[in-house]
Amino acid sequence: MVLHFLIRGRVQGVGFRWYVHREAAELGLRGKVRNTDTGEVEVVVAGDEASLAELRTQLHKGSRGSRVDAVIEHELAENEAASLGPFEIEGAW
Repeated sequence: MVLHFLIRGRVQGVGFRWYVHREAAELGLRGKVRNTDTGEVEVVVAGDEASLAELRTQLHKGSRGSRVDAVIEHELAENEAASLGPFEIEGAW
């Protein structure tokens, strides 16, 4: 299963990408997380349904210092998973 999440709220500059990375890696998920130019955080992630459900819960919860106003979710085609490796943060130094 492959999902795309767009998280809105105070999610940039508060460690949110690192939080998502830690949660996804612990769940054994593949994918990536990045900031968008419009102030949101975008996640593309592949894994089993139970692990994705747990990540969804953590996205709604957010990191300390963040405020999650909305989590928009779309299911992607299974072939989108082919380009995903171990979970990574895009645009992090």
